[in-house]
Amino acid sequence: MSLAGLSSPLSWGHRVLTKDLGPLMLRSAAPALLFGLRLWVSVCLALYVAFWLELDNAYWAGTTAAIVCQPNLGASLRKGWFRMIGTVVGAVAGVVLTACFPQDRVAFLLGLASWTAACALVSTLLRNFASYAAALAGITAAIIALDQLGATGGVNGQAFTFAVTRATEICIGIVSSGIVLAGTYLGGASHRLAALFASISAEIAGGFASIFSLAEPELPDTQLVRREFVRRVIALDPIIDTALGESSRLRYHSPVWQAAVDGLIAAVAGWRIVAIHRMRPPQAQARREAQSVLRMFPPELRRTPGQDESNRWMAEPTHLRGVCDAAVEALIALPAKTPSLRLVADHTAEALGGISQALNALALLVNDTARPVMRRRGVRLNVPDWLPPLVTAGRVFVTIGAAALFWIVTAWPNGATAMTFAAIGAIIFAPRADQAYATAMSFVVGTGMCAVLAAIVEFAVLPQITGFVGFSLVVGLVLVPFGALTAQPWQTALFMPVAVYFMPLLAPENQMSYDTQQFYNSASAILVGLAAAALSFRLLPPLSPAFRTRRLLALTLRDFRRLAARPLFRTSNDWQAHVYSRAFVLPDAAEPLQRAQLLATLSAGNEIIRLRGIARRLELGSDLDAALEGVARGNSATATERLAQFDRILMSMHSTKTAAPLALRARGSVLAMTETLTHYATYFDARARG
Repeated sequence: MSLAGLSSPLSWGHRVLTKDLGPLMLRSAAPALLFGLRLWVSVCLALYVAFWLELDNAYWAGTTAAIVCQPNLGASLRKGWFRMIGTVVGAVAGVVLTACFPQDRVAFLLGLASWTAACALVSTLLRNFASYAAALAGITAAIIALDQLGATGGVNGQAFTFAVTRATEICIGIVSSGIVLAGTYLGGASHRLAALFASISAEIAGGFASIFSLAEPELPDTQLVRREFVRRVIALDPIIDTALGESSRLRYHSPVWQAAVDGLIAAVAGWRIVAIHRMRPPQAQARREAQSVLRMFPPELRRTPGQDESNRWMAEPTHLRGVCDAAVEALIALPAKTPSLRLVADHTAEALGGISQALNALALLVNDTARPVMRRRGVRLNVPDWLPPLVTAGRVFVTIGAAALFWIVTAWPNGATAMTFAAIGAIIFAPRADQAYATAMSFVVGTGMCAVLAAIVEFAVLPQITGFVGFSLVVGLVLVPFGALTAQPWQTALFMPVAVYFMPLLAPENQMSYDTQQFYNSASAILVGLAAAALSFRLLPPLSPAFRTRRLLALTLRDFRRLAARPLFRTSNDWQAHVYSRAFVLPDAAEPLQRAQLLATLSAGNEIIRLRGIARRLELGSDLDAALEGVARGNSATATERLAQFDRILMSMHSTKTAAPLALRARGSVLAMTETLTHYATYFDARARG
């Protein structure tokens, strides 16, 4: 056999692989290239309008267009809207600071540092694009300070003029980006969100149904599956925010989305309670109860092995929602004779009610009839943990203060620019938490690369070009490829600075001036500012994910014990919103067991609130308080014993016809709470900090 014969199959395989790989790579690169083109057109449109209006620093319009431009329309519009809000608030703050400290340089800089630190704190508390608006309020104030501060930090009294000018330039960039995205975006965010809702809901319903249809020895261990579902549901939050930006109809029904996310978490919580209960003896009784509930579990919600049910759920969400609602009513009215059956029926009803809320959101996404959801009134502000925002605020204050002090001492003409970009970096990178330093350093490297490209374009290419069209083509040679690279998941932090900071470094004007010294001073100031921000994350590092996770669990456990001691929350919705706020900020690095512990605390708190309502109607409030004393002290063994005593009191009320149904429902809650405390005894007995 010759070597030529051996090489022929390899060559054929290589040709087939290359033939299949080429179209695949082209399909994956096409959206990124389209984004690069959109970015380029957005920046050029913003610059053209700013040049036509003869604004002083037109490059801020182009810079804003680059920042606001996102791969999809919803994200771009939402980011632009919140950026506009943050810009206006920051501009007003800059004017107010100037009016309060017109002749006091130190007080003005301290006020600026305090304002940006406060904005950083709020941005850490908020989520998604609302967080971005708070960050922009601080950054805009710093930019206005850059415009009006002299070489040593003295106020020049032009704050109002600069605020109006900057706000105008930024708004031009926002509108330009929105126009380009609206004219070229084909939609799809709503469909992607619908597919996610359908997939997650169908999988949760199918997994739940499986614990009723199998015999006890065959029951699968679904703990890891349930914990992964919690993570996936929480990950829907930013995707929903993006879809809201794409459709005013979806925005109008915004309460539906919160109810849907809460409903999916409630479904997983109900699944957890029933799964734990089914694994406990006596098995024969559990099997009979499972069969009773399974007969009421809608067959349409059960999973067919090996099939993807999401398409069917997207096709008929209203029908499935009606089936869920009917099953919920039947399960609540089920005549149970034992606390065990009451527990299974009630928590299955809660799970199906949560899935019904998700189906309501799915119906809205596929243009079907959606049931309106009332907006919550009087909801308290739920702060998951004050420590991370305070650390962020302190870091921003120290960073800006140190940059301002260095500027004043050295009298560096570009010190204001360095201080501004130090503020930008310290605020923008803070939400990255433990990845903030690495991201900031990538930005520094990317900005250095951007400075080299800007220098080449400004001093080697632009002097040979005349007219705005030629200028736009030259700029496109940089923005299109780097915009496409930014849209790829690989090394985004390295390529994004080229797309974002190219305009501030190039600083184009109606009448271009090619001052080499000014360019290098400006570029060095931006690099020094970003490097100072990166250094701040090394000197004052964010809290580690492990520490934040332990702290969130400890704070939730502390609040749970307070809830057991006294009515800390008026309704279950208040308690759920409080725990959900912590679930949404739980680090991705959190262990599955820790997510389960948070969910268990949520369920146990719901049982306490439900028991308090029933005990009040049965005039057993003092007996329940005595039973919950062990829970409040963090002693699961004592709590289980006291709850058993309370259960015997409830059992004695079975002879009373009017009180019997309430007492049985309360006994089901006692049983669910006892099993939760026993299953997670190590966590519930731990010392709560915070």
